[in-house]
Amino acid sequence: MKISGINVFTVQARWRNWVFVQVETDEGVTGIGESTLEGKAATVEGAILDLKMDLLGENPQDVERLWQKVFYHAAWHGSALYSAWSGIEMALWDIKGKVLGTPVYNLLGGRCRDTVRLYANLWYVGAETPDEYAEKARAIVGRGFTALKWEAFGAGYAGVEAATIRRTVERVRAVRDVVGEDVDIMIDVGGRFVPEAAIKLGRALEQFAPFWYEEPVHWSGMDALAKVAGKVNVPIATGEKLFTKFGFKQLLERQIAGVIQPDLCHAGGILEVKKIAAMAEANYVMVAPHNPNGPVSTAACLQLAACVPNFLILEYHVDDVAWRDEIVTPAEQVEDGHLAIPTAPGLGIEFNAEAAAAHPYEPVRLGDIFPGLSPFCL
Repeated sequence: MKISGINVFTVQARWRNWVFVQVETDEGVTGIGESTLEGKAATVEGAILDLKMDLLGENPQDVERLWQKVFYHAAWHGSALYSAWSGIEMALWDIKGKVLGTPVYNLLGGRCRDTVRLYANLWYVGAETPDEYAEKARAIVGRGFTALKWEAFGAGYAGVEAATIRRTVERVRAVRDVVGEDVDIMIDVGGRFVPEAAIKLGRALEQFAPFWYEEPVHWSGMDALAKVAGKVNVPIATGEKLFTKFGFKQLLERQIAGVIQPDLCHAGGILEVKKIAAMAEANYVMVAPHNPNGPVSTAACLQLAACVPNFLILEYHVDDVAWRDEIVTPAEQVEDGHLAIPTAPGLGIEFNAEAAAAHPYEPVRLGDIFPGLSPFCL
């Protein structure tokens, strides 16, 4: 069996474009993966086409060997390369599973669980006041979710003024009061603050027992993150912007985070994140994959979650674009805040190219959607 073609489908999905990768073989078996890179869809598409030249004619079942070829033959590394490979790699596992007639997780150690717990994100869009946050939280818990994440502080960056802390505390208190103590809440900072500000805000939020405190400082500052972790009594979660096992090595060895969040669309694909999860297990750290992506990414995450013993919870963006359910079959069926582990071969889904083509690429400027991404220059 040889790789005979690699096709890219870029699908507009509100604040990002999903990037799907279809790998074809000379025996007619195809696989699907996802390389979504927010704000850089055209860039990652180009990187996929670059890798295509190196992969045509290769055996699609040689996943590890092809990863070694991609990683060590690359003169330059970064998000575009790793995202491009991640999508291709998912598709290779999809092919292997279909050829062998088994789900991917059976090729990676077998199943540890039957369902995957989800936490809701983007449930809070449009809320401003504590009462509005509370009502939206009540609604999402009413749909069966037992965990929810959000950015509770508004437009604060770098330093934290007293008014920002007060507003944030009021919002979090309103949510905690309405959902009760048995629903987990996660606070996402998005790397906005300097350490002193992150510590001040984190301490103010300890009273609400957050499940985790996500990216309180920029992901590139490992020492700064360690400073925050040492002074805030809330588990630190981070890792969505780290790539490969090498990117997670220092974070895990220094015991900075209680939860790591590798993104299967960026970190190197299913097998690489399986290795990262094993490193985390050896350091007593839990794994909660970052997943603001499309349905193929979610399908790949389910395969990983099935076979990772230290898997914790999976991100799920509620109320996504209407055509999310058209892109793959079967469509995702969330029940009581969980997704079932699929039993069909490969990733357990089939890709609908016609549905994807009906929603073509549209330029997205993240700066228009998330203004002021620099903590120092607004």
